Amino acid sequence: MRVDKFLHAMRIGTRTQVRRLIKDGHITANGEPVISGKQQINPGSDTVFLDDVQVRYQQYFYYVMNKPVGVITATTDSAAKTVMDLFNTTDFRDDLFPVGRLDKDTEGILVITNDGALSHDLLSPNHHVTKVYEAEVTGEITAAQLANFNDGITLKDGTELQPAQAEIVQFHEIENFTTIQIMIHEGKYHQVKRMVGTLGERVVGLRRIKFGSLTLPVGLLAGNYRALTDDELTALKADANQPVGE
Repeated sequence: MRVDKFLHAMRIGTRTQVRRLIKDGHITANGEPVISGKQQINPGSDTVFLDDVQVRYQQYFYYVMNKPVGVITATTDSAAKTVMDLFNTTDFRDDLFPVGRLDKDTEGILVITNDGALSHDLLSPNHHVTKVYEAEVTGEITAAQLANFNDGITLKDGTELQPAQAEIVQFHEIENFTTIQIMIHEGKYHQVKRMVGTLGERVVGLRRIKFGSLTLPVGLLAGNYRALTDDELTALKADANQPVGE
């Protein structure tokens, strides 16, 4: 692997910044100065330093994002802004992708990674990864109405849903809408919106606040992201290995 590509992949800087670091003599490989970015290294065995700091190889990257409304959950799109467009030039990688999807008009927690195996397990119906949403719903919703979700419901098109747990957060009398929280254990198309539709109401605002063990970080503003902590990643991997029913 070329040393300049290695440094860029390890988020040391942009390609231009990496070239400058090499030119100015800040990079060594196995104790010898790197003269050219084309120099080949083995990331798994060669030792690369930026001045006195070792640049360690990292294969997989994991981020949590607070997806904003108006951005689509995709890697690329010719017409619309995607969640990958929110990454800065240092953190962006061509192999990053979102785990699952949130609708364009839905905001909230979204995991982005380049770990395909973890993504597969998190999304697999054979595993038990719950999602919690906070929804603003037209009209006044009662606890009795939400209780119907506990046994699972059948949508108007015949789609059968697993049991879900929902509760009222607040009824806004003046504006005449209800904020509810709902926990689902699957990811059907427009599921929360369609569930609310069976009550004769509609969702006017939707935010995912929890994905498995991950809770939307306090202070992470819409459109921002950060790397997962070691504890968060450990918990997420445990979620991915949790069989249905446990």
